Amino acid sequence: MEHCYECGFERTLDEAPDSGPATVQGATIVAQSLNDPTADVVSRREPQTWSALEYACHLRDVLLVQRERVLLARRADRPSPPLMGREERVEHDGYAEQDPADVARQLTDAARMFSNVLSRLDGDWERLVVYDGLQPPERSLRWVAIDTWHEVHHHLRDIKRQML
Repeated sequence: MEHCYECGFERTLDEAPDSGPATVQGATIVAQSLNDPTADVVSRREPQTWSALEYACHLRDVLLVQRERVLLARRADRPSPPLMGREERVEHDGYAEQDPADVARQLTDAARMFSNVLSRLDGDWERLVVYDGLQPPERSLRWVAIDTWHEVHHHLRDIKRQML
C-alpha cells in the first residue's frame, strides 16, 4: 500500500489501472488553477518553496519522465533509467519564467500521454524498472503508475497552499 502521511494519499497496487484517469483529472485541476486570472501562480510564498507555476512545471516533467520509463520498461528487461534531476530542472529549464497558460496546456497533454501509455499495458503491469536509491530498487509498472498518481495528488495540495 502507498500511504503518504503528509497528503493523505492511500492506494494499493491493485488500483494501478485507475492511475491514468486520476492523473488526468488532477492535472486538469492544476491547469485550471494556472489559468485563473486572479491567482498569483508565479510568486514564492517562501524562498525555499516552489511557486504554483514551478510545481506545475515539475508535474509536467514528472509525467513526461514517467511515461518514458513505462515505455522503456515495455521494450527492455529491468531498465535502470537515469534520475530526472528534479531540483536542477527548476533553474535549468527556467520554471519560474514559463508562461502559465503554456504550462497548463503542456501539463494536460503530458497527463493524457501518460494515461494513454498506461491504458495499453494489458499484461505488462508486472514488468520492472530499477530505481537507484530506492529499497527495494525493483519496482513494477503498477508501482510507477501509483507513484505518479501520488505525485499529482501531493503536488496539487502544494499548489493550493501556494495560492492561498
